[in-house]
Amino acid sequence: MSSLNALMIAIEMATRKRDEARQALRERQHAHDAARSQMEQLEHYALEMQQRWGATEGAAMKPEVMFHHGQFMDRLQHAINLQTKVMADQAIRLEAAQKALMATELRLSSLNKVVETRRRDIALAQMRREQKQTDERAALQFIGRTFGLQFQEV
Repeated sequence: MSSLNALMIAIEMATRKRDEARQALRERQHAHDAARSQMEQLEHYALEMQQRWGATEGAAMKPEVMFHHGQFMDRLQHAINLQTKVMADQAIRLEAAQKALMATELRLSSLNKVVETRRRDIALAQMRREQKQTDERAALQFIGRTFGLQFQEV
């Protein structure tokens, strides 16, 4: 029974670790979604700027304005490139959190199977003990009736 108690404690700890891994996965998913949202905003803004400036192609613009627009678009593209790296990093972290959760769930499942097997073994041993006792009582009663002996059960 003490091994069963130890296993129950191990299951409790594995359950806590699994819950922590689930929470970490939720946090990683949230961070990944936020990075994706930021990327979509940057891409949308860059497209909007391109469309806005593309509509004024026929208009005469000063070279300084065109120069600043080019610099702005370069910086915007740089921000998009940085955000792409952030998204890749978040994807790696998300995958690691998913693997960690899977590992903790596998550990918990294994422990539950061990406990189930131990309980089944304990129940089977108990059933065999009871059957043995019943068989012994029946044998004593048979002997008592057959040979006229009286036994008292202990």
